[in-house]
Amino acid sequence: MRVIGTAGHVDHGKSTLIESLTGMNPDRLKEERERQMTIDLGFAWMELPNGEQVGIVDVPGHRDFIENMLAGVGGIDAALFVVAADEGVMPQTREHLAILDILQINGGLVALTKIDMVEDQDWLDLVEDDVREVLYGTILEKAPIVRVSAKSGQGLSVLLQTLDKVVAESPPRQDLGRPRLPVDRVFSIAGFGTVTTGTLSDGHFRVGDEVEILPNGTRGRIRGLQTHKQKEDLALPGSRTAVNISGVALEQIKRGDVVAHVGDYQPTRRMDVRFRLLGDVSQALKHNTEVKLFVGAAEVLARVRTLGSEVLQPGDDGWLQLEMRKPVVVRRGDHYILRRPSPGETMGGGTVVDPNPKGRHKRFAAGLIERLESLAEGTPTDIFLQSLATMLAAPLREVTLHSNLEETTAQDAVDELVQRGEIVPLEIGKGDLYANSDLLVTSIGYWEQLSSTTLNVVEEYHTTYPLRRGMPKEELKSRLRLSPRLFSGLIRISIQDDQLDEIGPLILCPGHEIGFTPQQEQAVQSLLKRFAASPYSPPSVKEAKSDVNDEVFQAMVALDLLVPVSSEVVFRREDY
Repeated sequence: MRVIGTAGHVDHGKSTLIESLTGMNPDRLKEERERQMTIDLGFAWMELPNGEQVGIVDVPGHRDFIENMLAGVGGIDAALFVVAADEGVMPQTREHLAILDILQINGGLVALTKIDMVEDQDWLDLVEDDVREVLYGTILEKAPIVRVSAKSGQGLSVLLQTLDKVVAESPPRQDLGRPRLPVDRVFSIAGFGTVTTGTLSDGHFRVGDEVEILPNGTRGRIRGLQTHKQKEDLALPGSRTAVNISGVALEQIKRGDVVAHVGDYQPTRRMDVRFRLLGDVSQALKHNTEVKLFVGAAEVLARVRTLGSEVLQPGDDGWLQLEMRKPVVVRRGDHYILRRPSPGETMGGGTVVDPNPKGRHKRFAAGLIERLESLAEGTPTDIFLQSLATMLAAPLREVTLHSNLEETTAQDAVDELVQRGEIVPLEIGKGDLYANSDLLVTSIGYWEQLSSTTLNVVEEYHTTYPLRRGMPKEELKSRLRLSPRLFSGLIRISIQDDQLDEIGPLILCPGHEIGFTPQQEQAVQSLLKRFAASPYSPPSVKEAKSDVNDEVFQAMVALDLLVPVSSEVVFRREDY
C-alpha cells in the first residue's frame, strides 16, 4: 500500500485537485472551509487505474503552517507537487521542494494546475520551463509534468495514469517486523475510545496486539483497525491506518507520539546525523545552535553539536550530534528536517546515522567521522559491528534493532562475523546463534579490551596480596563495573580459554601460587614444628596468629597446611 502527499504554494489548488480526483474534500476543519485555505493535514484516498488503493495526505501551503506540512510528508511514498499555471513558482514552491528533496521522497509528479485560468499557450510553456529549471538537481528532477484543470476536468485522466505509473515505480515498503505508527492525528469516539491515525511503517499491526505509546511508555491493546474507513484485522506497512487503542486515554497521546509493539523501540534524547545545510539559508550553522527538529510526525527543540567542524556554511554537508529537549522515536536511516525557531526558516536536514549514541562525542575525536561514515554507508557487517561497538555488549535482537537491518540481512551479517571471529557470544545457546535472539554478544575488539583489563586487575590483586589464593568474584565484578550477565560470560569464557582459573568464590591467574618471603617461610616452618611437637594439644588460633600474623595464618589455611575447627581451635592437616 502506498501514500501520496501533496506539496506546493498556498492557493495553488492542492485541495481542490484532491477533491476532483477522489470526490472527498480533504479540508476537514470548519475554519479551513470558511477561509478556503488548508491549515492542517487533510486525508483522502482513491483507486488508481490499475486497481491499487492509495492514501493521500493533503498538506497546507501557507508559510505560517509549514510545520503542519512537515508532520504529514514524512510518511509518503510519492509527491503530487502542485504549481498553479497562473502564478508559477512561488516561495513555498521552493521551500516545499527543498523539504521533499531532503526527505528523499522516492518519486512524484508535477501537476501544473489552473490551466483554465491561462489562455496564452506561450505562458504555459514558460511556466513549465521555469518549473523544470527549479526541479533540476532535486529528487523530482525527472518527474513528469502534467497540465490539469480541476475545474474543467482537463488533464485529470492523464494525471491519474501518470500517478499510476509513478506509484508502481516507487519501491515497496519494508516489513522489518517492527511496526511503528507516527501519530499525526488523535481523537476519541464515544463508545470506542481513543483513535490514532498515521502512516504505518516497518511492519504490520493486528487486532489484539499489545502496543505502547512512545515516548511516555503507556501500554494498551489494539481494539480495532481501519484503512480508508474499512475495518481490517491486519494493517500493512505503508497504509494510512486508524488504530483504536483500549487502555489509553485521549490525553495520554498526542501528535508526534509513536505507536509500536512493546520493546521494539527505545526513545532517545541524542542522535548522530548526517546533515545538509540548504544553499539559500540566511546564515551559517554554528555549534550549539538551538533548532526545531522534525522527524516522523514529531516536532521538538534540539541543540546542535557540530562534529569535525566548528561551523557549516550554506550548501555544506556535515555531521551533527543533536541533543533533544524531549525524547523522540527514530531508527537509523530516518530522514529529518531542521528549522530555525525564530525567524522561522527551513535550514536543511538529512538522515539519522546512530539513533542512540552512548554519550556526547568529543567533537574532533580521531576516528569519529570514519565511524559515522561506516554506519551511514557501510556493508551490513560494517553496520552491525558499528552498532555493536556503540552498545559494547547487548542481546542480538537489540543490536539488530539498533542497526535497522532487515532480520534476514542481520542474520547473514551475524553468520559472517562469527565465521570471521569478529563476534563473541558471551552466553551458550541452542542451535543457530541467531535463533537465540536474547543471547548476549560483543565484538572481538571490546572482548579483547575487557579480557585484558580483567587479567590486569587480577594480576594486580595477586601483586598486592601475594598471600591470598585469589580475588573474590564479587570484588572483581565491582572493580569492573559490569552487569551480572556480562560478568558471568566474561568469567566463563576466560576460564574456558585458560586465561583465568576459578576456585570456589575466588578468581586467580593460572599458575598463581601463594609465595612466602624467606622470613615468612621461616615463621611458617617454626609454627608447623610447634604443631608437630604437640599434635593433641596444638597452639590455639590466637597463638598461631601471634607467631606468624593473621595474613600468613590465612595463607596457611588456604594452602591446607592448617585446618581450623572453630574460632579458637586449629590443627595441622596431618594431625586432623
